[in-house]
Amino acid sequence: MQVAVLTFDGFNELDSFVAAAILNRLRPHGWAAHITAPTETVTSMNGVVVHRQRPLAFVEEADAVLIGSGIRTREIAADTAMLARLRLDPARQLIAAQCSGTLLLAKLGLIGTLPACTDLITRPWVVEAGVTVVDAPFAAHGNLATAGGCLAAPYLAAWMIARGGGSDLARAALHYVAPVGEKERFVDHAMAVVTGEMALV
Repeated sequence: MQVAVLTFDGFNELDSFVAAAILNRLRPHGWAAHITAPTETVTSMNGVVVHRQRPLAFVEEADAVLIGSGIRTREIAADTAMLARLRLDPARQLIAAQCSGTLLLAKLGLIGTLPACTDLITRPWVVEAGVTVVDAPFAAHGNLATAGGCLAAPYLAAWMIARGGGSDLARAALHYVAPVGEKERFVDHAMAVVTGEMALV
């Protein structure tokens, strides 16, 4: 499973790095998550400069795409030329978005009337884009998932792994990153959130 972690200038480190790290726990199973960006380097909202691992065109060939958030998402969402380069296919790909990344999915017309999650700051803009926002950390419909809040990244990673490789792999990946002394509780909670939403598909 090849995953494009879509990352733009002004990105939130928690979104891109946490999800990528969890997904890359499955490298022995043939998974690989790649920081994917439109430019050779991108700078985070806190000034961390990162070299991309894949160009933006990788989003078309990836098996899954995870869109993180950032402080420039509204600007990107208004850039029709950039949106035209984001050719995603929910019939073939698993597609997930976190926080303001949900706004990009809305602008791409991938959410429609489906309930979706985002962060509290982005919520008015996602609603303005015609999306029904729910007060929840995670929601999934078919091959599409959204999450709200920086620390919801493990939910998206777990959902993607569960959909692409099964719940046992998802639980194992979460168990590795979970806090010591809280591992079972952490994993059980995360999987309950993910599977609870998936049951609504």
